[in-house]
Amino acid sequence: MSHPFFNIRVYALIINEHNQLLVSDEYALNTSMTKFPGGGLEFGEGTLDCLKREAMEEFGQPLEIIDHFYTTDYYQSALFFENCQLISIYYRARFIDDLTFKTSTLPHDYGEAENGKQSFRWVNIQDLRPEEFSFPIDKKVVEMLLTQHSQKKEAL
Repeated sequence: MSHPFFNIRVYALIINEHNQLLVSDEYALNTSMTKFPGGGLEFGEGTLDCLKREAMEEFGQPLEIIDHFYTTDYYQSALFFENCQLISIYYRARFIDDLTFKTSTLPHDYGEAENGKQSFRWVNIQDLRPEEFSFPIDKKVVEMLLTQHSQKKEAL
């Protein structure tokens, strides 16, 4: 029996000037998934350093971290690992420079499904649907973003 452990994930919520959110479509662990850009915290790394590293790995360009958005505040078991508690941390971020990577309008536009394939797309915030995201915590964050977006519209 394996010892219980934590899997800490750090994600970026990147919203452009057109009120669109950047979404990552990936094929990993033999599974198609839709999630936020980001990934796993490595030992000895802080959460902001993790997100900056992930940005360089995924986009090939740096991010500016704006502020903390949400950290998991309930127990969530990891879907792919037995005896593992998932902790997810979300930060609002923006690109420092113009995009240098390709985005698509199509979900999972990475070609043939092979582990490690990834594509990015912008989704209008009002068109976000929690059920289109693969992971429970991401679904909660989408609901939070939609609520926040609705409140901003009402305030105008």
